[in-house]
Amino acid sequence: MTTSEGAGGVGTGPDDRGWDATRAWVEKGLLEGERIEGVVRLRGGWTSRMRRLDVRGPQGPRSLVLRSFVRPFFVRHAEGLLGREAAVLSLLGDTDVPAATLAAVDATARYCDHPSLLMSLLPGTVRLDDEGADERAVLLARQLLRIHRVPVTAGTRPRPYQAWTSPERVSPPGDTRRPELWRRAVDVIRREPPDHRGCFLHRDYHPGNVLFSGDGPALRISGVVDWVETSWGPADLDVAHCSTALALLHGVPAGMRFADHYVAAGGSLAEDRGAHLHWRLLDALAFAPDAEKVAVPWRELGRADLTPEVLSRRLEEYVRALFDRYG
Repeated sequence: MTTSEGAGGVGTGPDDRGWDATRAWVEKGLLEGERIEGVVRLRGGWTSRMRRLDVRGPQGPRSLVLRSFVRPFFVRHAEGLLGREAAVLSLLGDTDVPAATLAAVDATARYCDHPSLLMSLLPGTVRLDDEGADERAVLLARQLLRIHRVPVTAGTRPRPYQAWTSPERVSPPGDTRRPELWRRAVDVIRREPPDHRGCFLHRDYHPGNVLFSGDGPALRISGVVDWVETSWGPADLDVAHCSTALALLHGVPAGMRFADHYVAAGGSLAEDRGAHLHWRLLDALAFAPDAEKVAVPWRELGRADLTPEVLSRRLEEYVRALFDRYG
């Protein structure tokens, strides 16, 4: 086996230890005559170690993606997270959602060095540049609507959504000049969640988890990844998460337009403005104080302009814009 280096590749430093058992597990499941020829670290994620495995055999070359949880928190929760993703990938195989095909899963690290999931490699790349962001947002909204319409049965319906923050966990920017804005926002999520109609949620849908191919009129979404948080809940919550990410990536107006794109695509959101505001703030406030953490993979993918100061300012302006429109 060779390990690729350079752009997108990794060496064989301490961070790559603990691979032998996982490699043996992967190779055991390959087709007859196949072998791993190369391994490339995939950038852009912070919850998992992602590798592309280049395989060659009698039927020609192909590539797989290996997700491994190595951080203690995610290792503890790996059985639920990877088990959920495996089930979702199997479910999506019969839909028009461009998701990977499940190859194998070892959610408890019974055979691997770390809890791992093996799947097919999807075409395309993550695109986070400001140029073309508006065109991509329209496609993001259309794809999200298709995800929300995935049919489920009593046996395949995912777990109810979980809130990612609470009033006690919100930490406003230390240099904010609008403490009253943050108190008002926290008061909104302190109330009971609004009544809602549930649907199939990706739950972590944002530009960093969507692959694009082509340009101009040929631009299309070629893959949606990272299904470990898939849940059942209001469409507003998925729209809220993507909106927050767009506001941080491309500026507040981009975040505020996404709900309009979703409705224009045929989606339905809460008719009550206060209810919609609740879901938008429930997501936005989960980034306080974590916006810096989630932006680390974005900077690895070229967005060095997303400094802590920029993110903090955009998040506060986004919260203010939400009140201006829905408050």
